[in-house]
Amino acid sequence: MSDAEPGEILFTRRGGVGRILLNRPKALNSLTMGMCEALGPQLRAWKNDPTVRVVVITGAGEKAFCAGGDVVRLYEDHRAGGSLAYDFWRVEYRCNAAIKHVGKPYVALLDGYVMGGGVGVAVHGSHRIATERTTFAMPETFIGLFPDVGGTYFLPRLPGAAGMYLGLTGRRMKAADCVMLGIAQALVPHERLPALESALVDSDGAMEDVTRIVNSFAEPVKDAPIIAERAAIDRHFSHASIEDIFGSLESDASEWAVKQLTSLKKYSPLALKITFRQIHCGAELSFDDCMRQEWRLASRIADGHDFYEGVRALLVDKDNAPRWRPASLADVSEAAVDAYFAPLPGDELNLSDITGVA
Repeated sequence: MSDAEPGEILFTRRGGVGRILLNRPKALNSLTMGMCEALGPQLRAWKNDPTVRVVVITGAGEKAFCAGGDVVRLYEDHRAGGSLAYDFWRVEYRCNAAIKHVGKPYVALLDGYVMGGGVGVAVHGSHRIATERTTFAMPETFIGLFPDVGGTYFLPRLPGAAGMYLGLTGRRMKAADCVMLGIAQALVPHERLPALESALVDSDGAMEDVTRIVNSFAEPVKDAPIIAERAAIDRHFSHASIEDIFGSLESDASEWAVKQLTSLKKYSPLALKITFRQIHCGAELSFDDCMRQEWRLASRIADGHDFYEGVRALLVDKDNAPRWRPASLADVSEAAVDAYFAPLPGDELNLSDITGVA
């Protein structure tokens, strides 16, 4: 166990609202093991408490809702011979499942950076509220990881090939794009968030009542850049393999295609192959099976090289020169990818206490 440090995650009650504050503003509210260990049980307690009608989650400070998991801490622990990555991902994924199964309105106020693990504590709830300060991304392939925290489930359910595009490229998006793709349901100005929270106190807890309240504070969405890119995204990112996606982009001399290809060539070839299959397969899996699959992937990545090398190169030494293994897509065999997706006899992710299904 790794208890949350005092004050880094706060749970309060206001009428029928249970409020979660991610409270590490100097670290952009990045998630620690202790925060996830505290959040999951609290959600299960509120699920079973009829006096809690709505759950609200927000981040402290002016910059971030939550910018992800504290992966530098995982890197440092690995360097010291520890196994924190295994423990963190297991607890984090169970936390994602607790959100999915909370059974009542869960309102995430996405005010600032929403990235990686921050996406995982937002998108699986019923209501995601963007603001003019929102910046969304799933940038895991940058660091040799895959878009986890439920990305296996929500990415393939976005319109067209948008999920494959976002998962592979880590593209950053602002509020309008998030609403247009369904990642957020509404755009509420930052200055209206306190009033929105106050109004939720009087909600009867019905999903439609929370939706009505949110919409009463929302503004129309304008100028979503992703709309103009949708045709190109669907054309290039709907192919049957990552190699075919690369080939499609290479055949297109447009500035947009060149930019995507240039970025993809910087990322871990193994992570790209895993991510492609993950999103492709996730369309046919239930949420719980997606989380179990992610645990299989993460537990093996925790034993590997690329994740730690990516964190080193981008976030620790910051030389931006990761040495991926293997170094090219051609060197990543299908058999190697198969091994990451194989079952884990005796060590599967147990969600039965969260879902009520053995």
